[in-house]
Amino acid sequence: MTEEAKSTKTRILDAAERLFAQRGPGGTSLRDITSAAGVNLAAVNYHFQSKEALMRAVVDRRIVPVQEERLARLAEATAVEGRPDLAKVIEALVLPPLEMLVTAPEFVPLFGRIYTEPEFVEEILKKHIFPMKTVLLEALMRACPHLSPDTIMWRVYFAIGSMTHILAGTHIIRIISNGKCDPHDIQQFRRQLVSFLVAGFQAPDPKDS
Repeated sequence: MTEEAKSTKTRILDAAERLFAQRGPGGTSLRDITSAAGVNLAAVNYHFQSKEALMRAVVDRRIVPVQEERLARLAEATAVEGRPDLAKVIEALVLPPLEMLVTAPEFVPLFGRIYTEPEFVEEILKKHIFPMKTVLLEALMRACPHLSPDTIMWRVYFAIGSMTHILAGTHIIRIISNGKCDPHDIQQFRRQLVSFLVAGFQAPDPKDS
């Protein structure tokens, strides 16, 4: 691919990402995207063939690096004898997506919108999350031997819910704290979220009650 073609493809992805996040995929036409990107419809058709394929490309561009970072962090956290550090395993799950608040702020609102599209969510889970699932669950089972596999799955679900809520509504913490908590303080976000989730995973298994 020539540099010019790469530039055109990047402009299309940037424009689509911004408009999908602002209006949702249903509220964004290819004409809107071509206008914002400064390209013609033929360029979109050449690189992506359809709006659905473009939407997948927008998501892949952000999610693939996140998953690679997660796997790298998990490998590091579990490269120890015995029980891995639970905080490092939790960090591997939640911190790479949170870093998008800095690295890809225009994509973040779209991340929340994706969760309102059940079929698209299922596609993303199967394509991007499932390949990591076994590694993550094995790490958590080593770090939390007091939990049953079912309880670990529930708590992973709750952890993903917390992370998604943060990405979809970063402004909410500022509102409910009367401005005392800054959603752009990523380090504070990290400390608070990881501490909260570690405590959740350390709690007794309710099946033992």
